[in-house]
Amino acid sequence: MSGIAGIYSPLKMKNVNDRIELMTESLRHRGPDAISFESSNNIALGNVKLKTFDLSNKTNKPIIDPEKKYSIVFDGEIYNLGELRSCLHYNFKNNSDIEVILAVVLEKGLNWFLDKVNGIYAMCIYDSFENELFLIRDKLGVKPLYYTVLDNILLFGSEIKAILNSGLIQPEFNNEAIDIYLANRYVFEPYTFFKNVYQIEAGTYVKAKIDNNNINITKSKYWDLPDMNLEEVNDDYYESYLIKLTEEKIIESVNSCLSADVPIGSFLSGGLDSSLITAIAALSMGKSFNTYIIGFEDREYNEFNYARNVSEQYKTKHHEILINKNDYLQEWDNLIYFKDGPLGVPNEIPLALLSKEAKKQIDVVLSGEGADELFGGYGRIFRLPFYYENNFNEEYYDLFVKEYEYVPRDIRDNFLNLSFYLREEFDELNKKMFDNKDKRESIFNFFHKRHIQGLLLRLDTATMQASVQARVPFINHELIEFVYKNIPYNLKLKWKNSFSLLEARNLHPKYFSETMDTPKYILKKLSEKYLTNDIIYRRKVGFPVPLNHWFSYLKELTYDEMDCFPWFKYDKIDEFMKSVTNSERSGQILWMFLNITKFYKIYFSRKWTW
Repeated sequence: MSGIAGIYSPLKMKNVNDRIELMTESLRHRGPDAISFESSNNIALGNVKLKTFDLSNKTNKPIIDPEKKYSIVFDGEIYNLGELRSCLHYNFKNNSDIEVILAVVLEKGLNWFLDKVNGIYAMCIYDSFENELFLIRDKLGVKPLYYTVLDNILLFGSEIKAILNSGLIQPEFNNEAIDIYLANRYVFEPYTFFKNVYQIEAGTYVKAKIDNNNINITKSKYWDLPDMNLEEVNDDYYESYLIKLTEEKIIESVNSCLSADVPIGSFLSGGLDSSLITAIAALSMGKSFNTYIIGFEDREYNEFNYARNVSEQYKTKHHEILINKNDYLQEWDNLIYFKDGPLGVPNEIPLALLSKEAKKQIDVVLSGEGADELFGGYGRIFRLPFYYENNFNEEYYDLFVKEYEYVPRDIRDNFLNLSFYLREEFDELNKKMFDNKDKRESIFNFFHKRHIQGLLLRLDTATMQASVQARVPFINHELIEFVYKNIPYNLKLKWKNSFSLLEARNLHPKYFSETMDTPKYILKKLSEKYLTNDIIYRRKVGFPVPLNHWFSYLKELTYDEMDCFPWFKYDKIDEFMKSVTNSERSGQILWMFLNITKFYKIYFSRKWTW
């Protein structure tokens, strides 16, 4: 299943079947192969299904166990089904992952299942004996899940639009999310741009139980990052041993993502991460493997040559998609609708267009998100602890904020007409994270607990709007636990030599990263077995979108659209433009402000309740 929705209420409500049908239907793009919904007593459940495994019709409906204790709706994929099944004495009727989940929970209990399961998932398990409901999100938050409690009714869905289509809620715009979004490109869990609609946090489940006609909510964190290995390894033999172990773990993770009864391919950007995944997958599949890249017609804004070289090396069936400014702009509003929020990364739109093309051949795609966060790929940020130790002249967290946040705080402070209580809340939480950990570890923790949220939501939105399931081998909790516990910090970011270390002491990381050191060192070393050096050791670049080249167009659009929003100080629009123009991210900043206005018009200018 690829989209879930539900209603849980202590009281019987009117039109419950119509409501759950509309909620479920709104998710049809996530699962075009089957749709099903049911209601009884206190609960209504719906699911849509994108069939990737067990293509029969046996699992189209919400599944109930033989004892009629548990019902389940599920979005995602369980990678270690065989391992889980081998621990059971259950009489299975089909090969579906959801029947395995129910069997494990019946025989071993929910906590045992959550400890052992490996995969990407968002699910609801309803216990009819205890009349309680569990909303569960996977350990790293690959699959989204949202909920709200309104007038003693709990509503949930894989996307916020499912909750809105219940007809029970007229959404309110959460102004305070604007500041967090502009700083980070997304809104930190558990908040959203909708007041009182929340994300289930990664590695967390919510239990809802009816007691005296009231719904009581409790949250439980069932997984967290382990402590990081901060020791140094300077022994060549041991380094080679760790490289081999890491390679084995990555191969294991990639192979776990290849299980499917439908065609699989990969996004191949020509960068290290997607190229390594493609190489391992192509070798494992042993047959023609589809790969995909998208770029702009201007050669400056595509990396086709690098991807083409990897494709030729591994004999993949390669697809190159060219787009232009009009293609980009025409897809903009459409993707905001699918995301239920402002877009955060300019390449979300090309990724969505690429997913539509990929759907013509495949139903499952592998993607390279997570390698930079796990192995220290953003050298400009991950080297800040080193810079801080040698240039101590401000608070460490303040230094981090200046380097990380996308729209600078002075712009937000000067031109936003709102309070900043969410900023204050997360500053406090982030400072606590930074103060309680070694500075090197705190950076990695931030990227796994905060930054990765935006990348995963981007990927889920872009792929699922095209009915393609994305799997992310570097976002595998077993791989992450292995790297955190076993790979020393100095094998993630490694100095070229002792002279480089000395020379870098008085430099900002943007001036020495990737010249005096090697970010993602261990990943690059193990990749030498699979890829050429021009792929492995070229400087890191993001997916290029020519927003700065479109600045005049975006500026004109901003003048047209920003005059009617009370959260923006429109009387200072000329000052705002002057300030933005001087930024190296000028196009992206205007693009982000425009995303907010477009999103608001799409979602808050209509009546939802009925």
